[in-house]
Amino acid sequence: MLKAENLKKIYHMGDVVVPAVNDVYLEVEPGEIMCIMGKSGSGKSTLLHILGLIDSPTSGKVYFKNQDVSKFSESKRAKIRLAQMGFVFQEYALLPELTALENVYLPARMLGRWPSEYEERAVTLLESIGLIERMHHHPRELSGGQQQRVAIARAMVNKPEIIFADEPTANLDSTSGKQVMQALTWLNKQFGTTILFVSHDADDQKYANRVVHLYDGRLSESAGEEYNA
Repeated sequence: MLKAENLKKIYHMGDVVVPAVNDVYLEVEPGEIMCIMGKSGSGKSTLLHILGLIDSPTSGKVYFKNQDVSKFSESKRAKIRLAQMGFVFQEYALLPELTALENVYLPARMLGRWPSEYEERAVTLLESIGLIERMHHHPRELSGGQQQRVAIARAMVNKPEIIFADEPTANLDSTSGKQVMQALTWLNKQFGTTILFVSHDADDQKYANRVVHLYDGRLSESAGEEYNA
């Protein structure tokens, strides 16, 4: 489904060259849950953004469904992100003026789908993650864990083939973090959605089928323990 070849991302800070991603090769199979582990500053978020077509590599290629998408125009990349990918961010990225329900169906509305279709799917997703009673609440009326679960529902509304999650539990307490990871794994099992998430918390590895570690922009791989709860 997703493949990276010889990916590099280099930042220039004056005379200093900083290789955030350094010669990365990676393949993500359909339906798997992959975790990219790494310390703060290891380059894992940069790598995730490149794989999710939010950022471009300095060199190397990204293949999505056997297409080299790394050189696509921004408008073409945006269409792929909206229609075939979902994103969950560390800071939730909900619009404060919209209710939970409106935040969830916004990406579907942007695709021009019928209101009856996207509203029904948004309600179904909120119900599936235990937030149906909060669907008319605004983000300020929700806990951090609830906001992140709304963000997960939003990521799923267009029925993406893959979800990218950037430190989805970093700002949460242990109970809320567990609920968020259970929501992601449930979506994987229920719909077969591929999940690629990054984390610095070793406890999150148990939710992945496969774990890779990023050290100073370079990858090494270890076996993950599949989560079966």
